Amino acid sequence: MAEVKTHTGGCRCGAVAYEVETDLDGLIECNCSHCYRKGLVLAFVAPEAFRLTADGAQAEYQFNTHKITHLFCETCGVQSFARGSTADGKQMVAVNVRTLIDVEPFSWTAQRVDGRSF
Repeated sequence: MAEVKTHTGGCRCGAVAYEVETDLDGLIECNCSHCYRKGLVLAFVAPEAFRLTADGAQAEYQFNTHKITHLFCETCGVQSFARGSTADGKQMVAVNVRTLIDVEPFSWTAQRVDGRSF
């Protein structure tokens, strides 16, 4: 099992920045119409493991069951994270691993999930 570390991330322009505590285990790459088109690779963490350090203007997008609020920077359009609830109702933050600035690209492994069939 990987070590839990505090990682930093954010959008392209810097208006949205965050810190997240995660071990980068259990990453998913979903093929639903939203995740696939955006190229999201997601780490799910408890809300207390996530801290915004720059809270620039963000727009939100919801679809399907509206249980997840997808937030994206109004300036550069990057989706750094989303907030919502898991299937069992627990609150969570879904962090886009591709927006972690201190993680080497493609140094992680993600499980592919068939979200298109849900």
